[in-house]
Amino acid sequence: MVRMETTFYRWDDIERERVTDLLDRKLITGDSMMLAHVFLKEGCIVPRHQHHNEQFTYIIDGALRFWIGEDESQEVIVRAGEVLHIPSNVPHKAEAIEDTLDVDVFSPPRKDWLEKTDSYLRK
Repeated sequence: MVRMETTFYRWDDIERERVTDLLDRKLITGDSMMLAHVFLKEGCIVPRHQHHNEQFTYIIDGALRFWIGEDESQEVIVRAGEVLHIPSNVPHKAEAIEDTLDVDVFSPPRKDWLEKTDSYLRK
């Protein structure tokens, strides 16, 4: 059976969650994917972590420096208008090198974000 129900969202109507003093987010979740606005202040560090969720990070404004891999040997700076794809289970860390708004897309949705059990991020 094909699901025919659609849902309309307006970012201004989505609750903004304060995760840390340097990071806020807004979440929209479907059955098999999640869309997030992530607001990072300059200097915000997202500690190294990995998850089974496939991830796209699209920078709307600002820039993030990523370190990829268990040894963090791959470094990439992603700026406004650019997208980084992070496959499932790939360790990564990020730092906001300026105030940044990014759109993260996860498949499947991040259960730890929904349940607020993402302790690596709340340090």
